Amino acid sequence: MPPRLPERIFIWDETFREGVKAPTVYLTYVERVKLAKLMDESGVAIINVGFPALSDDEKRNVGKIVNESFDHAKLTASAEPSKASIDACLECGIKDVTLEVPINGLHLQYRYKMTKKQALQKIVESITYCKDHGASVNFMLMDGTRTAIEDISQVFQQAVEAGASRLGLADSVGFIRPLSMKYLMSHVRDGLSETIKKKIPMSIHCHNDFGLASANTLAAMEEGVTYMHTCIAGFGERAGIAPFEEVVTSAELLYNIDTGIDLGKISRISQTAEKAFALPIQFHKPIIGENIFAHEVEVDVEEMLAHPLVFEPFPPEIVGRETTVFIGRNTGQKLIQEMLEKAGIRASPRQMDELFRRVKGPHEGLDKGEAQMTYYQVKKLMKDLQKGYAMDEFWRMVEQVTRQKPKMTSDKKAPTA
Repeated sequence: MPPRLPERIFIWDETFREGVKAPTVYLTYVERVKLAKLMDESGVAIINVGFPALSDDEKRNVGKIVNESFDHAKLTASAEPSKASIDACLECGIKDVTLEVPINGLHLQYRYKMTKKQALQKIVESITYCKDHGASVNFMLMDGTRTAIEDISQVFQQAVEAGASRLGLADSVGFIRPLSMKYLMSHVRDGLSETIKKKIPMSIHCHNDFGLASANTLAAMEEGVTYMHTCIAGFGERAGIAPFEEVVTSAELLYNIDTGIDLGKISRISQTAEKAFALPIQFHKPIIGENIFAHEVEVDVEEMLAHPLVFEPFPPEIVGRETTVFIGRNTGQKLIQEMLEKAGIRASPRQMDELFRRVKGPHEGLDKGEAQMTYYQVKKLMKDLQKGYAMDEFWRMVEQVTRQKPKMTSDKKAPTA
C-alpha cells in the first residue's frame, strides 16, 4: 500500500451543489431533505447543501435544510470571495462556508479580470470576514490541476494563515491522469509547512470528463488526502464528478480504509437519487447498475450459486444488492436440457424446441423499429425536461418580453459586452 495512505477518510457529498447542475435535474425541497437524511444515516461526513447566492429560491432551500436535524453530517454551503456571497450563506444559518476560488491565469484574465496579488488579497479578506462572523472556512482552489504548484502552495499557506480550517483542490475540467494527480498532490503536500500538513486536512474534487474521476480521487487519497468530494451516481455538471458509490466501495474493499459509510445503504441511496433526478442510472454502471450482479446462465446454475465470487467482484449484499440469475438467448439448448433432467423433467425433442423458441422469442420476436421509436420518445422527453434555454431561445424570449432587439456580434449568436 502507498506509504501516505490514510487510515480513515471522510465522504463530502456534493449532490446538492454539483448534482443539480445536470441539465434535466430539478429537486423539490422534500426530495432534497429525503436524500440528505439518507446521506446522514449512511455516514456521510459533510453535505454541501448548495450555493445560496445563486438565487432567492436556492437561498430559501438552503435556509430550510439548515433547520433540519442531522445526527452525523455537518452542513456546508458554497460561496465566492465576496461579501454578498458569504452573507447569503451566513443569513441561511450556515456555520461552515466553502469558499470556491481559482487563481490561475486563465480565470484571472478572462473571468475575474484581476492580478494574482489582488486575488490572493480577496481570498484572505473573505476568509477573515467569515471568521469574524463566526463561520469556519473550507478553502477550495478551483481549477487547481491547471494551477502552478508554487501558486497552489502560496495560496494554501495564506488561506491557512487567514484562518481556513480545510484546504481543497479541484480538477474542475477533469483532465488530469491518476499518476499526474499523485505527482501533484505529493508536491503540493511537500510545499506546505509541517504544521499545516499535520493539522489541516485536505479535500479533493474531481470531475469525470475523461472518465477518471474515481481513479483520480483514489490517487489523491493515496497521497494522504482525507476528504473525498463525491456525488450520488456521479451526477453533476457535464460528465459529473466522482461517484459516491465507486469511491466508497473502492476505498473500503480495495484499500481496506474506513470511510464511515454504511455500505448496505448504497443501493437505496442510488435508487432514491435516480427517482428524484428523473435520470436513469445506466444498466452497466459500476456498483449500482442493474447488470453488475445479473448473470445469464451459461454454465451449471448450481455451480454459479455455489461459488458466486467466480463471477462477481464481491458479495452484492455488501452494498444492499443481490445476485440475479436468468435464462436468456445465450443459454444453450443442451444446458437447458441438462437443467430439466436434474429437475426430474423429461421433455420430448418437440417440447425442447418449443421451450427453446420461447426462451429466444422475446429477443427475436421484438419489433426493433418500435423499440427504437420508444427509445427516441423517452430521449425526447428527457430533453424536454431540461429547465434551461439555449442562447438563441433566451434572446428570443428577451425580445418578446422587452420588445427590444439585443445588439449582436458578427457571428449573430451573442450580444456584445
